[in-house]
Amino acid sequence: MKKTILLIVLLTLVAFVSGAMAQGKPATTPAPTASAPTKPAPPAKMEKFSGEVKSVDAVAKSVVVAKGKVEKTFIINDETKITKGKDTLSFADLKAGMNGALEYKKDGDKLIAVAIKVAAPKAAPKAK
Repeated sequence: MKKTILLIVLLTLVAFVSGAMAQGKPATTPAPTASAPTKPAPPAKMEKFSGEVKSVDAVAKSVVVAKGKVEKTFIINDETKITKGKDTLSFADLKAGMNGALEYKKDGDKLIAVAIKVAAPKAAPKAK
């Protein structure tokens, strides 16, 4: 009889202790291992494209520039510098028909314009 009571008391004690341990402190996550320092991503390579401005989309803040049969759409952001000679222009000053030389970087499948240098369209040569 004493053994049975002792066994019941021990089982009860084990049940309470395991329940208290389960509700205790959350397990701590192990400290991250010291890995080799990650290299910062290389800066995006600047590329150039020039041609005639085909269209300007004020809503999407983009401009389509074509050279021959190749057309590329460039995204304009607040950091894009737009110049005509020594003058600085705003996005609203870009018009279809202007000639433009762009420096841009790729961000995934998007082409982000960094600098745009525009000139008035060249006049057609006069026929003699």
